[in-house]
Amino acid sequence: MSRSAPLHRALALAIAALLVSPSALAKDHQDATPSTKSILAASSPSEWRALEPDNTLYMMLPHHHRVIIELTPEWAPKHVANIKTLVDEHYFDGTSVYRVQDNFVAQWGDPYADDPKKAKSMGSARTSLPPEYTRVLNSSLDVTPLPDGDVYAPRVGFSHGLPMAWDPATNKAWLVQCYGMVGVARGVDPTSGNGNTLYVPIGEAPRQIDHQLAVVGRVVRGMQWLSTLPRGPEPLGVYEDASRRTPIASVRLASQVPASDRVKLEVLRTDSKTFKRLVEAKRNRHGPFYKDPAGHIGICHVPLPVREVH
Repeated sequence: MSRSAPLHRALALAIAALLVSPSALAKDHQDATPSTKSILAASSPSEWRALEPDNTLYMMLPHHHRVIIELTPEWAPKHVANIKTLVDEHYFDGTSVYRVQDNFVAQWGDPYADDPKKAKSMGSARTSLPPEYTRVLNSSLDVTPLPDGDVYAPRVGFSHGLPMAWDPATNKAWLVQCYGMVGVARGVDPTSGNGNTLYVPIGEAPRQIDHQLAVVGRVVRGMQWLSTLPRGPEPLGVYEDASRRTPIASVRLASQVPASDRVKLEVLRTDSKTFKRLVEAKRNRHGPFYKDPAGHIGICHVPLPVREVH
C-alpha cells in the first residue's frame, strides 16, 4: 500500500461527511426554534398597532440622531400630561443628557433643576406631582402573563407593548424598569418628580427601583444614541464638566412635526398570537447551539418588536 493511501481514505471520509451534512443540517434546521425574523414575517397586519402621534416624542441629539419615545398616559397620566406641557413650551430645547452612569441610566433635562438660582423655568407646567408608581389592575390593560416566575414581583407579563408586573393580593400593577424604559427622576420627596428630568436604563434592568418612580414610556427607536454615550465619572455618572454633556436640540411630539418628517412605526401587539409565539421561542430555544433549553425567560429579556412601515 502506498504512503498516500491514508490520505486518500481521510479525503474520502471528509467527502462522505460533506455529503451527509446537508441532511443533518436540514434536520437541525427543522428541529430548531423559529427565528424572531421568521415569526414576525408570518404575522398578520392586525397584530400590529401604529404609534399615536400625540403620544410619541422625537428627541433630537447631535449629528441628526433621533430618539423616538412612546409615552404611556394610561400608566402615569399626570406625569405624561406635564411632560407634554414642557414639550409644548420647548422646555427641553437646549438642555442635555448630563448623566450617564455605567450599567444604570442615561439621564437628561436641566442639570441645574435642583438649584433654584440656576434652574430653567418650567413655564406653566406643574413643579410637583402626586406619585404615579402603580395603578389598579383591570381588564383595560389587556395583560399577557409571562408563565415564568419573577424575583421582584408575584406576577409579570406584558400590556400594550410594555413589560409590567402586578400583585394579585393588592390588585396593584406597575411598569417594570427594563432596558429602554423611560422614567421620571425625582428627589427624596415622592412628589418631587414632575417630568423635567427623565432617564432610561442603559444596562442590566435596575429592578430594585420598580414602583419607586413614575414610568412614562419606552424608547422604540434610537436607543443606541443613549446607551453608547461616554460614561460620566463615578459615583453617579454626572458630568460636572458641561462640555462633556450631550446637547438636546429639541423635543417635539410627532404630531407637532410635519407628516413628511415623521417615522411611521408600528409595535407588535402583546396580546397577539405572534407575540405569544415569540415569547415561547425565547423560553424554549432548540437547535445545534442550544443543547439544554432554559425553559424560562426573564420579563426584561423578551424583545418588544417595532417595525417601520412605508
